[in-house]
Amino acid sequence: MKVDNSLPLEYSTEENNLKILGFWIFIGAEIMLFATLFTAYFTLENRTGNGPTGADIFEITPVLIETILLLTSSFTIGLAIHAMRLNKKKATMGFFIVTLILGAAFLGVEIYEFTHYVHVGAGLQTSAFTAALLTTLGTHGLHVTLGFFWGLFILIQIKKRGLTPETANKSFIFSLYWHFLDIIWIFIFSFIYLKGMM
Repeated sequence: MKVDNSLPLEYSTEENNLKILGFWIFIGAEIMLFATLFTAYFTLENRTGNGPTGADIFEITPVLIETILLLTSSFTIGLAIHAMRLNKKKATMGFFIVTLILGAAFLGVEIYEFTHYVHVGAGLQTSAFTAALLTTLGTHGLHVTLGFFWGLFILIQIKKRGLTPETANKSFIFSLYWHFLDIIWIFIFSFIYLKGMM
């Protein structure tokens, strides 16, 4: 494998460049997935039947906590990539760990939120609105869960192998994925929660 030391580690081989390109194509498919979910949600948001509306069930406090946790984790994964480019393994791992802890805390609040919805009678089968809402939130939550374990495996590889072109490439692609999830959350926060509370 030919390594170009003039480039950042994650871009230093042709294979790494192809993997990053492939990941951007994957992100394109993910954008289509979430665009479909948002379209379904906005089509069905007023189809509440006898069930609750968004204004009835949304609580601002857990949503704000989730938002702060996820946006902070986006910042810390950026710090991890910066540390990686400075070849600081311990700092990279430290910021990775903080990112994953924040991600796990986000999931904990989201589980509370789902429990609250079910408790107030807003389950998957209550109405078209609650089905679209829980499907959209659940899909994002599933992505965060997968990202958590993906990041954990990369962290273990960095600990065992150090910062190599391979682990740097995986870390960089993971950071792109994590930032993407944050962008999706900003849409959820703005156009589902805030709009629904008005």
